[in-house]
Amino acid sequence: MSERSTTVEGRSLPPGGVTRFTPREGFLLAALCGAIFLEGSGIALLTIALPRIREDFGASTGELSAIASAYVIAYGGFMLLGGRVADVFGRRRVFLAGLIAFAVFCVLGAAAHEVWLLLAARFVAGAASGFMTPAGMSLITGTFEEGPRRDRALVFYGAATAAGFALGAALGGLLTAVHWRWVLFLPALLAVVILALSVATIPRDGKPGPRAALDLFGALKATAAAVLLVTAITRLEDPAEGTTTTGLLFVSGLALLALFLVRQRSASAPLVPPRLLRAPGVLRADAAVLLFAAGFYAFQFLLTLYLQELLGWTPVQTGLAFVLMSLEVVIAPLLTPRLLGRFGTRSVTVLGLLAGVAASAWFLPAGTEWGMGWIAPPLVLVSLAFAFAYGPLAISSTSGVDDQGAASGLFNAAVQFGAAIGLAAAAAVYSIALGADSGTAAGLDAFRIGVWVPVVAFAAASALGLTGRRSSPSPQATDTEG
Repeated sequence: MSERSTTVEGRSLPPGGVTRFTPREGFLLAALCGAIFLEGSGIALLTIALPRIREDFGASTGELSAIASAYVIAYGGFMLLGGRVADVFGRRRVFLAGLIAFAVFCVLGAAAHEVWLLLAARFVAGAASGFMTPAGMSLITGTFEEGPRRDRALVFYGAATAAGFALGAALGGLLTAVHWRWVLFLPALLAVVILALSVATIPRDGKPGPRAALDLFGALKATAAAVLLVTAITRLEDPAEGTTTTGLLFVSGLALLALFLVRQRSASAPLVPPRLLRAPGVLRADAAVLLFAAGFYAFQFLLTLYLQELLGWTPVQTGLAFVLMSLEVVIAPLLTPRLLGRFGTRSVTVLGLLAGVAASAWFLPAGTEWGMGWIAPPLVLVSLAFAFAYGPLAISSTSGVDDQGAASGLFNAAVQFGAAIGLAAAAAVYSIALGADSGTAAGLDAFRIGVWVPVVAFAAASALGLTGRRSSPSPQATDTEG
């Protein structure tokens, strides 16, 4: 390999494309990856437990969707404010504060004995994550210079995210077999361990600069818009809710979203700087990851109901099957950087998104006689989708921008809003198709119809990915030496 410095996509790469991390960088990356693993596993842990929560609380499908969505709505709604707060007050301070709050409200959620208390605890825990995640991601982008080293760090970060989803599902199955409340106690215990590692490895922030204005009302508008839109989608599952009220919720949500975007152009301290809104590559990546997250969460939600309520699998069996999605942990660090180096980000991203389409479409003809031989292939495809799409989309959304906190917040907000919309849409379509019939045949038909939600979401993301600018391959990115 040549030792000359190379320029790719307008950036200068180090000679030989050295991507190894120093021990200090490695420990810091481990702490940050541990946190995003924790957040991902917290979502997956609860997803597996939803049928047992339904039994304890007598919850409807819509309420189950709301329990899952409460976390991701707050997560996405406060992500933009969290990114801005991290830039102003210090990334380490915000990261550690968010981690502590996350642990506290996981414990409170585990102790809840009514649906509304569990919803409230999950909402606040999501808000805490909304501050923690952009601070963590901007610590990565601020520590590793743009180029192969940052790309590799973000690939590891994406792998940790997917590992949380997949391994969290497996742990969720085992813990739910004991009691579903353990799926909230465990993240709190893990948070304490990660907190100790973070305090020891993340460098202290410098003295805070002059206090800049924070657009708190902007964050509340974004969160309220998400709540209204997701609630409107969820209400579609029950025609008795009334079309007029549902329509008003849709209109109000869209109006708040429009007001938020207009405000960002004139605010003195916007959560989304206008220069980010003028960056088509960033917006395209964020829109694609929103659709990707909608497809993934809808897929996981529907598959959980299918395996446990239609096939009669136990939570342990369901969780162990979901371990196949954790193959991404191996694929992403070893293979994704090499593919990025050879084919560029657009080609690899589209490959991952198409794998998502194939995984969800696999279940369109699903039957009640399906065994593990039929279930395993699409779960492997989902692991490939995460390996080839999530990390490259994170790279695209943060490349060539100075506002790393805001860019990280925007990307992660798109992930969480997509998750909330995907969950609500899947629950609504499933419930509408099911109607009043609770029989197995009706449930199977409802599942087959519901699967169209992730199919369409992944396909739309793929189409959006194809419109992106083709990136030049980087031979240096194939060097994955640690």
